[in-house]
Amino acid sequence: MPSSTDGPSNGRRKGRSKRANGQGSIYQRADGLWVGAAYVLMPDGTSKRRPVYGKSEEIVRSKLTELQANSDQGIPAEATGWTVERFLNYWLEQTVKPNNKPATYHGYEMMVRVHICPAIGKKRLNRLTAADVRLFVRQMENSCLCCRRGLDTRRREENRRCCAIGQCCRSLPSRRLVQQAHSVLRNGLQAAVREELLRRNVAKLVKITPPQYGINRGLTVEQSRALLDAAAGDRLYALVVLALFLGLRRGELLGLQWSDIDTDRGTLTIRRTLQRTGRALRLVTPKTDTSFRTLPLIGFVAEALTEHRKLQDAERDATGDRWVHTDHIFTTKIGTMIDPGNLRRTWDPLRRAAGIDDVVFHGLRHTCVTLLLNLGVPPHTVREIAGHSAIEVTMTIYAHSSMAEKRTALARLDDHLIGN
Repeated sequence: MPSSTDGPSNGRRKGRSKRANGQGSIYQRADGLWVGAAYVLMPDGTSKRRPVYGKSEEIVRSKLTELQANSDQGIPAEATGWTVERFLNYWLEQTVKPNNKPATYHGYEMMVRVHICPAIGKKRLNRLTAADVRLFVRQMENSCLCCRRGLDTRRREENRRCCAIGQCCRSLPSRRLVQQAHSVLRNGLQAAVREELLRRNVAKLVKITPPQYGINRGLTVEQSRALLDAAAGDRLYALVVLALFLGLRRGELLGLQWSDIDTDRGTLTIRRTLQRTGRALRLVTPKTDTSFRTLPLIGFVAEALTEHRKLQDAERDATGDRWVHTDHIFTTKIGTMIDPGNLRRTWDPLRRAAGIDDVVFHGLRHTCVTLLLNLGVPPHTVREIAGHSAIEVTMTIYAHSSMAEKRTALARLDDHLIGN
């Protein structure tokens, strides 16, 4: 009768390869699969025994050698215990939240919670493939947002039109939304690469169709004058003037305070922007470093601000003790800050009155930049007025010619070549 040492122990191991201390061990299971294990460096700085598997002893030995070589170089083993959801939430709290503006964090968090995690959040971080990301993007592109998020369950019965009644309204996400979701995932996975939890960023292998932005979103000179006529007499007339003449962003306008105006020098300095993050309004630093800028107050703009201050003083006197002192230039009728989302209550009636229904408020910024370029103002000066991060933004997005300008240019070429 053979002894117990003649065969595999407990029917599990057919053989074991002895290796030097610290090099790990390799053995073959009863089902034929080879297994190796060794102590390697983990992402949290500790050393743990890590198993590897293969169809042959050579494959397992190669995997162990690679793991231990990485450990010797201070590179930890991939985080096999992390899911995509777990890491992205960790990344949001530990990296995005402390290092970005609140609005940026909330936008990233929404993308992770609403779009990314329901689709691929349960997948192992180190097993996520480019095919997984590509499938996630395609599914998002072709999934009705109303059905997927069950929006009709929160609507009144008479307004339900989609998932609650079994008829899809095909409310597909925009290219911009898909691009944002992919961008957040790509940034999150890149953070995992930097922390050496992943060796490559598979989201970078998936190409996204970029959104197409329209041009000529601004106003003509005639439309601008019509808007000023329509806004005359409105309590926020000066806000429209500053947006049109200085190209200020919505948050920059609503973040302005009277202390930002230097009457002696005749200047206005953009120091902050107003954002809504969650349930709170917050004053944060401007969008980019170049968004910190000082602009001259001359002519029509200076006159509009002078009249606006008189109007605000009258509102404060009429309100009495209910007035909230915030020092903001543009406020509600009781002095509180204006929620950026509520600005449309002023803008919508004005644009309808001016006959420019299809122009959003940001179009006033576009108008300012475009008209300045059309007047021949040097691009670097326009960039400094608008606070663009780079001159390429000024020239790529805003510097487009009107049909009249194209006609004039081609007519000059025609005259030059024909010689009339």
